[in-house]
Amino acid sequence: MASTLTTLLLPLLLLTAPITLTQQVYISTSGPSPRPSCTSCRSTASPTYRFTEFSFTQTETYRTATSRPSPTTRATYAEGYEKLSGLVPGLSTTTWGSWNPNATAQATDTANPYGNAAWTQLWVAANITNFTGTGLYSTTVSPTPLPTSELILPPADYFGPTDCYNFPSDFIFGVAGSAAQIEGAVFEAGKSPSLMEVLAGEGDNRSNDHVTNENYYLYKQDIERLASMGVTYYSFSIAWTRILPFALPGTPVNEEGIQHYSDLIDFVLEKGMIPTVTMFHFDTPFQFFGEGNSPSDDAAIGYVNGGYQNETFEDAFVNYGKILLTHYSDRVPVWFTFNEPLLYCDSGASVDHVIKAHARLYHFYHESVNGTGKLGIKFNDNFGVPKNPQNASDVDAANHFNDFQLATFANPIFLGIDYPEAYKITIPDYVPLSAEDLAYIGNTSDFLGIDPYTATVVSPPPGGIEACAANSSSPYYPYCVAQETANIFGWPIGYRSQSYVYITPTYLRTYLSYLYNTFRSPVLISEFGFPVFGEANKAVEDQLFDSPRSQYYLSFMSEVLKSIWEDGVNVMGALAWSFADNWEFGDYGAQFGMQYVNRTSQERRFKKSLFDLVDFVEARRGS
Repeated sequence: MASTLTTLLLPLLLLTAPITLTQQVYISTSGPSPRPSCTSCRSTASPTYRFTEFSFTQTETYRTATSRPSPTTRATYAEGYEKLSGLVPGLSTTTWGSWNPNATAQATDTANPYGNAAWTQLWVAANITNFTGTGLYSTTVSPTPLPTSELILPPADYFGPTDCYNFPSDFIFGVAGSAAQIEGAVFEAGKSPSLMEVLAGEGDNRSNDHVTNENYYLYKQDIERLASMGVTYYSFSIAWTRILPFALPGTPVNEEGIQHYSDLIDFVLEKGMIPTVTMFHFDTPFQFFGEGNSPSDDAAIGYVNGGYQNETFEDAFVNYGKILLTHYSDRVPVWFTFNEPLLYCDSGASVDHVIKAHARLYHFYHESVNGTGKLGIKFNDNFGVPKNPQNASDVDAANHFNDFQLATFANPIFLGIDYPEAYKITIPDYVPLSAEDLAYIGNTSDFLGIDPYTATVVSPPPGGIEACAANSSSPYYPYCVAQETANIFGWPIGYRSQSYVYITPTYLRTYLSYLYNTFRSPVLISEFGFPVFGEANKAVEDQLFDSPRSQYYLSFMSEVLKSIWEDGVNVMGALAWSFADNWEFGDYGAQFGMQYVNRTSQERRFKKSLFDLVDFVEARRGS
């Protein structure tokens, strides 16, 4: 007995917004699964057996990766900083040193509110309890060209995609990483403490971000490796605390930080790649915490208190964003303001500050900088699908779940309409949006960035959604749904990873249709990836042959192609997470990387999945 899953998209009208209700329908059938078209099958009833002379005549084709060509021209997307500096008047720059709690020398510039003594006190106040020192490097390492032997494609998996579609010629394809997870050099070059260092110090078994991949010093080698593989886009985040160690408007800019990211962008371009930049990836400056607002406080909305509710956060973030846009917009065509903001929102004020800060920077980019690139925001959301698609309560629960996670931000930003009821009935301190607010915030994103790692099966919680929404002590609060990873027949929804991710490509296609038809914006997959189960415990050679990760990427990308060509969804690109194993917020066990990283020597080695993914995309490049 087998079941065939089909998807129906039922358009509804909610307020003034076009909303799609996604519903699955299980259709019972029997017999074996249908075979694909087999035009070469023989029609004879019986095979013919024969003896032949045996010899080792099997041939095997091998390929090498095609490197990015050196650019002959360089596109620009805005005026340079020399012309734009007037948009951020009064900036001053300085440099600071490195912090070591065991150092005996003390800074003497105590009269300077932003001097080395004041900078040192930021680290002292952060109370870093598990200082582990520095890594192998203390200066930028020159890149080494890769030998051809490292670029030979591994054997292909036997079963692979059979589609005949191509990606549009302007499709964005690349890989991604974030500052806190790859840079290291946490106490060096004037950087000040962030939420990441504080959280990493809590708990005896948590790994910290102090060294990670040492990408701060090894970025040229990392980019050299990616360019050698033929990767087109390199997506990274900038650490706020490297640009503004004192975080707030009117405080000095870190000259080393500004120059570092400028050099990084230039090297990406030099290698024939294109940079995309995320302004903020969870690493809140420590200054936004204090008495009554601790990083360890339980968040009412997300998983972590990110400090966004601080009354100074919005203006400070806008100031920081303006500094980035004026310095780098000439060379960066794609910007993300926030990464997955819901996960670190503490309260209604947090959401309010994120939405308004994003909108202000969008207007600044297009109206003051006159940038010709694209600026948007990226969200988390493990797509909620109803446990029983023919049960109205389960369908309502799935819509509630997706509304709470996505429409809370996307309704105002993309549609210019109010928060969804799922948010308003759950978060009592939400900040109402006026008609003027909505007019200013609406249509302030050039694309919808989404990190659709997996799907989750959703049904109502015990007692119902409304009872949960009114009870913040409910174990289901604030999403107020029951989440599972099995369908109604008890089967897992896909192949399991080391973490929460399951391989769910068919749900991805449904999800892309939901996003595009609900929020009426091009969709950019800003992260997607798969930590192979138990990979960190395997021998290195076995880690490199990561077929489950290849299956994840190729099946997802196949569904992206179907979404584009069969469903008419504008999927403008996909950025794979991550280009190398990295620090996963206290953990090195859940490895998302397409390169292995030796934690002692910092050696990188390509995994099979990176070859497979790049080859899949390049074989389907539109003309």
